[in-house]
Amino acid sequence: MQWHYRCATCGATYEITPDRYLCDPCARGQQAARPLEGILEAEWEGDMPGAGVIPLPVEAAWFPPIPVGNTPLWAPERLRRDFAAPGLWLKDDTCNPSGSFKDRASYLVAAFARKHGVKEVVLASTGNAASSMAAVGAAAGLPIKVFLPAAAPIAKRIQVLQYGAELIAVDGTYDQAFDLSLEYSTKTGSLSRNTAYNPLTIEGKKTVAFEIVDDLLRAGAGAPAHVFVPAGDGVILAGVYRGFENLLKLGRVDKIPVIWACQAEGSSAIARALAAPFSASDPFGPPRASKTVADSIAVDVPRNGLHALGKLRRYGGRAVIVSDSEILAAQKMLSAGSGLFAEPSSSAAFAGWLKVRDRVPGGENCVLLITGSGLKDIEAAARGLALET
Repeated sequence: MQWHYRCATCGATYEITPDRYLCDPCARGQQAARPLEGILEAEWEGDMPGAGVIPLPVEAAWFPPIPVGNTPLWAPERLRRDFAAPGLWLKDDTCNPSGSFKDRASYLVAAFARKHGVKEVVLASTGNAASSMAAVGAAAGLPIKVFLPAAAPIAKRIQVLQYGAELIAVDGTYDQAFDLSLEYSTKTGSLSRNTAYNPLTIEGKKTVAFEIVDDLLRAGAGAPAHVFVPAGDGVILAGVYRGFENLLKLGRVDKIPVIWACQAEGSSAIARALAAPFSASDPFGPPRASKTVADSIAVDVPRNGLHALGKLRRYGGRAVIVSDSEILAAQKMLSAGSGLFAEPSSSAAFAGWLKVRDRVPGGENCVLLITGSGLKDIEAAARGLALET
C-alpha cells in the first residue's frame, strides 16, 4: 500500500512527512480566529488490506507497547429496557490506557514519531489529549510538552505530570494554548500533535468506526444506523466519518450511518453552522466564548469545523445541542443505569440521544461514543449530584 495526504478542499496531494500539516495553497487563506483551512486526509493506493485489518499509514512495528483501542462495545440492558431501545449500544473508550478516546490519535502520532526519529511531540489540549499523549509518549519513550489551560480539571493535569510530560500552564483558553503550542513547534521543529492541524489525529480516530462495525457483526446485530458523537473541535466527528468512508471503500459497509454531533449549549459552533443556510459565506460567524461544564468539548473556535461541517452536510449528519443541566442529569442517569461513569463531554452523547430518541426508531442500532472517564472531572460530577438535592 502506498500512502499520501490529500487536501479535503482542493484535492492536492502531498507526501506524508513530519513537517507536513496543511495544504499550502488552501492554508494561505487562513484567517485569525477561524476554523483551519486546508485540512489533509490520509489515503492509500494499491492492495487492499486483509479482512479485519484497519489500514493505517504507519507499519505495525512502530507502534508503542501500550494497549490502545479494541475497547468494549456493550449493551446497557437496564437503559434498553427503561427506554424501549433494544438497539442502544455503548462504545466504552474509558477503557483506553489514559481513560480517553484521544489515545487512538496519540497512538498513531507516537508510531509516526518513532518511525521518523522525532525528538519531541508538542500539543495544546483541554486536558484529555494532553494526558493521552503523555501516557502514550511514556510507553514510546518520547518527550512530550503540553500547553494546557490552567483551569483544566486537576485530575487531567496530574495525569500529565505522572506520565512524565512537561506541562506549560496557560492563563487563558484552549484556543490561546493552541496558538502558543504552534508558535513553539514552528520555532523548534517539534512534531505538533495539535488536533486537526496534524492529519494523523483524524486518521487515528477512524479506528473506532472499524471496531464498531466488527463488534456489531460479531454480536449478530447488523450495521450501525446512528452514531452519537460528543463534538467540540470536530476531529472525532471527522475521524468517525473517515473510518466509515474507508469501510465503504473496502466494501465492509453499504452506507454511512447517521452521525449526530452532540454539542454543549455553551460551545455549539458546529451545530449552529450546520443549521446555517448552505449559501452562507461564513457559516461559523464570529467566535463565541465557550462556557460549559463539558470542558473536553469547550472551544471558542472549532479548529476542524469546516472539515467536519462538510462531512455532516455530505452524508446527512445531524446535530443536537444540550444544556449543562441536561449533560449532568445524563451523566448520573448513565452511571446509575448502566454502571458506566462518563465525564461530562461523553455524557453529552447520551444527553443528545435522550433529546432526540423519539426521532430514532428504538430497534435501530444506536451507538453512543463514551469518550472519557468520569474520574477525570470529579468536581463536575459533584455539581451534578448537588443539583439533585
